This record gives sequence, C-alpha cells and structure tokens, in this order.
Amino acid sequence: MAEWWLPFAGYLAQERRFSPYTLRNYRQAFVDFYHWLAHTGLEKPFDELDARDVRDFVIEAQRRFGRRTLHNHVSGLRAFFKYWLRLGRVKRNPFAGVPLPKLERRLPKFLTEEQMIKLLGGPQRLLANGSIDAFTALRDRLVMELLYGGGLRVSELVGLNYGAVELESGVARVLGKGRKERLCPLGRVATALLVKFKAEFAGELRPSSPVLIDSRHHRLAVRQVQLLLKRYLALAELPMDLTPHKLRHSYATHLLNAGADLRLVQELLGHAQLATTQVYTHVSVARLQEIYAKAHPRA
Repeated sequence: MAEWWLPFAGYLAQERRFSPYTLRNYRQAFVDFYHWLAHTGLEKPFDELDARDVRDFVIEAQRRFGRRTLHNHVSGLRAFFKYWLRLGRVKRNPFAGVPLPKLERRLPKFLTEEQMIKLLGGPQRLLANGSIDAFTALRDRLVMELLYGGGLRVSELVGLNYGAVELESGVARVLGKGRKERLCPLGRVATALLVKFKAEFAGELRPSSPVLIDSRHHRLAVRQVQLLLKRYLALAELPMDLTPHKLRHSYATHLLNAGADLRLVQELLGHAQLATTQVYTHVSVARLQEIYAKAHPRA
C-alpha cells in the first residue's frame, strides 16, 4: 500500500501544495478503497481495474457514506489514478466518468447581522462579570472579528503572522487553499482591535510572529478557535452546531445582501470557481423571498 500512496502523497504536498486536511481525506479515501478491494476478493492489480469494478465500489460505498463524502472520496481516487496514469504505471483511470449519486443542494448556514452583534458582544459581557481576563476578552473578540470582518478560513486565521498584515491599510496577505495568496481587507473594527491587541499583549515581535496567541504566547490552534466559539454561541443562545466557517458564510451573505458584486466576493473569499461563490446568491434570494412573503399583501 505504501508504495502506491507515499509518492502520490508527496506529489500532493510538495507540488500541488494541498493542505494537511485534504491529504488526510485523500488518504482515508485510498485506504478505504484498498481495503474494499481486499475484502471483496477482487484480485486485480490497480493497472487492471476498469469502470465496472469501480461502479461496484461506488454502489457499495453508498451504504457506508453520505453523498458528499462519497463525492470527496471519488475525487481523491480520481486524482490518485490520474497521477499514476501520467507516470505510466496504470493504463487507464477507472474513476474517470464514473456515475455518482446527485448531490443535494444545501444552502450554507449563516448568522443574521443581529445575531452577529450578539455573538461579538460575548467577550465584553464575560469580562464585565469577571469570568475572563482582559487578554482573553480582547483576543476572543479579535478572533471572531477577523473571521467575520475578513472572511477568513479558520486555518488562514491561525496561520496569520504580523509580517502579513498592513495595519495602516487594514489589509492582510492570506495564504489560502493550494498555497494561493490573496489580499483580504480585515475591516475597520477588526483592524482597530488588532492594533490594540498588539500594543497591549503582543510583546516582542518578528514578521513570523503569530497574530493570535494563547496566554503563553504560543500560536492559537484550530481546535482552540472552535472551542472558544462554542463558548460564545452558548452565551448568545445561538445554535451550537455553528462552526468558525459559518462566520465566513455570514461575511459573504451580508456582503451580497448589501449589494456587493459577486466577482468581488469571489476574490475576497479566494474561490477558484465563481460557481462556489454563487451558492450565497441563493441565500440572498431566499431571504428576499422570505421578506416578500411576510410583507406583500399578494404574496
């Protein structure tokens, strides 16, 4: 198994610059397919697999995985065979064109502007009643303001260094998916909080110093961001299944609701395809229809 997986993993990490999360997901897809081949007794080497073999795999996998997970697994396996086809070790890509169940269209969850105000006020409330100290209150507010004000992914947030932030203009150079760099306006409020946090708590800084730190001045981890958000969701009596990514959804939805150009939002989010951004227009239309249904006498 290692002789097939390790060169492909190295290619994904070094040449394609895929994130550790994508590598983990692709590896899970590969391991699952490898074990399926072993357990079904299909004694064919990879270079002899055909479309019928992988159709059998897809049919069986539908019993174990949701549709979106299955699509992601097949995407990883398609890339795996494409890599080895290019190197001449397999004769065909059996996953090319394999039929998959249609994905259900799910609109992204997001917070209303009123809910965002309530959520962002959480750290100050806890500071006022003595539940947290000044460092934690300012740091936690900054975390949420950067997620919402800059539309950052949580991995981009925790990876942000002072050397990538221009405080005067309030713009950050963000390293996104596929190691692609983009410029992100952080917003007036988030920038002001960052200036205050830097002055009061950052200490000695280098360009590589992380913007977001814990009490020991270590870089904040993704899991820590997820947990602190849960704390403020509970305080604001908001759904506990909301994640840091939902603040990014809120950012995009509120921009479009206010009339921002779709392609501009695509650039701000760092989406490679416009279709990825267009899902937020459905949210905006759904909101308009809801308002119309409540307000118009002929609705």
